[in-house]
Amino acid sequence: MGTPESNFWKIVRKNLPKNSFATRIESRIASGVPDCHIVWEGLSFWLELKTTKNNSIRITPNQIAWNIAYCSRGGFSFYLVKGTRQGFIYLFRGDQGSCLLDEGLRLCDFIYKGKSIDEMFMALRLCDFVKK
Repeated sequence: MGTPESNFWKIVRKNLPKNSFATRIESRIASGVPDCHIVWEGLSFWLELKTTKNNSIRITPNQIAWNIAYCSRGGFSFYLVKGTRQGFIYLFRGDQGSCLLDEGLRLCDFIYKGKSIDEMFMALRLCDFVKK
C-alpha cells in the first residue's frame, strides 16, 4: 500500500485520456517540479498531485515558486487535489499555490470540482486558461 498521493496517481494514470502520454517525476533533487508531465493531443502540462483529509493543503515554497515561474512564462501547470474524506477532486491553476496554502480548498477558484477524472480532463481542456 502506497502513500495517498501515489495511490491518487494510480487512479489518474488509469483514467488518462486516450492519445495522452504521461511521465511521473519523483525527484528530491529538482525541488518544486510537479509530480507528472502529460502531453494530450498537443496540450503539454504539469500536474502537482495533492491529497487532503480537510480543507488545508501542504504545498512547499519551492512548489509555489516553480509553478508561478512556469505559468508566468506561458506554461501550463495545475494542482490536482483529492479530498480523501468527501471524495471530490479539485483542479486549480498552477499560479494559485499561495492561495491554496493560505486559504485551502474552499476559498480558491477551481477549474473543476467533482468526482470524475474524465470530466476533470475535459474541464482542463476547455478552460479559458488553456485556450489563450
